[in-house]
Amino acid sequence: MTSRIRLKVLGISYSQIQSGAYALILAQAGGPYRIPVVIGAAEAQSIALRMESITPPRPMTHDLFVSFAHAFGVKLSEVFIYKFEDGIFSSELTFTDGDRTIKIDSRTSDAIAIAMRTGAPIFTTAAILDETGFLMEAQTDDELQSDEADDEAAAYNAPEYSDEATTTQEPRLENYSIEELERTLARLIDQERYEEAARVKEILQHKKSK
Repeated sequence: MTSRIRLKVLGISYSQIQSGAYALILAQAGGPYRIPVVIGAAEAQSIALRMESITPPRPMTHDLFVSFAHAFGVKLSEVFIYKFEDGIFSSELTFTDGDRTIKIDSRTSDAIAIAMRTGAPIFTTAAILDETGFLMEAQTDDELQSDEADDEAAAYNAPEYSDEATTTQEPRLENYSIEELERTLARLIDQERYEEAARVKEILQHKKSK
């Protein structure tokens, strides 16, 4: 049987890569890994309302779905994020009425919004966690001081302070060396910018596979 990892909803941030979208951050329960999932505005609002324990004046779609299931004695047992392909997470919902158990395919954003309303656990595979997750590591005081120095240098050399601001453009990530990508990835993870880190990680894996 495939090893499964339990996840929890950590938060939502505005997407830095895709306009009009949001990044849902999932965290490994009891572990250091974080997974960013790009979701739409409507799903982000639904999840955010639940995170803040806000009850809208009229039921939203996910609220209606949960009420319908409960009315017929159907319970959501779990959400399972079982596949990651072409940048898309695929999930399934497992329902039971006490006699039967069925699995229904679902968008991951919908599955998580429903799970949050029912208290159902969320799982994924160790392989997906390894492919898409980012490991948060504690930094020493020396590392933190080094990062602060790097940040100051980066701020000084940013376009608004640079004499070459009108002629120099930021190089494309695809043109970075493996070492540069690894440093960029580490910095984005430290800053908890997981969605951007996911893009860098994808390019890095592609370069290493060549």
